[in-house]
Amino acid sequence: MVNHPQKQQLNNVAFVLGNGTSRLSVDVNKLIERGKVFGCNAIYREFQPHYTIAVDVKMVNEIIASGYHKTNEVWTNPNKGILDKEYVKFFNPHKGWSSGPTALWFAANQGHKNVFILGFDYQGTQGRFNNVYADTYNYKKSSDTATYHGNWLSQTDRTIREYRNTTFYRVIEPGAFIPDKLAPPHHTNLKHISFKEFEDFFPGTIYSDQNHQKSTI
Repeated sequence: MVNHPQKQQLNNVAFVLGNGTSRLSVDVNKLIERGKVFGCNAIYREFQPHYTIAVDVKMVNEIIASGYHKTNEVWTNPNKGILDKEYVKFFNPHKGWSSGPTALWFAANQGHKNVFILGFDYQGTQGRFNNVYADTYNYKKSSDTATYHGNWLSQTDRTIREYRNTTFYRVIEPGAFIPDKLAPPHHTNLKHISFKEFEDFFPGTIYSDQNHQKSTI
């Protein structure tokens, strides 16, 4: 159990949503009034975070084709393959990182002092692709081999080291995979907490019945 921070202003709290399947335990719609929400890639299909981060050109162009970028903040890296640059916001300078770690860095860079990380599972599910959007357009199949997570991990590690005055809370199930680079005592400003502890921070945000989790598109 961790010590809860004192109740703080909205702009001191951020939620960074990766798309690992552990995120399905959380009702993301309940987070929007609790802090700033940073989501990645296809999350736009079912939810509107405050900031949507996508760096893969195919995914950026999918978002553009939907028109989502015209009414929501979509952030990406400069790339000549992007079809419509009028409404998209660009990181300058950009990190050249994957979407999830870029979103994490973006949240910390904006000055949020308590950053909650959800769906950063890193490891596959029994060696298979771990993503809530598996088997959908622009994503691998759930039967495919798990994606190598070394780059995501290194980029996460660098962000946590850079923002030592920010406290990061990675939300995981008890016994879930904790990469060596994120394990104690490497970071004094990173805590691993359970979903139950997360709900102690933010009551009503965890699904009590997995059958009631929002289905993905």
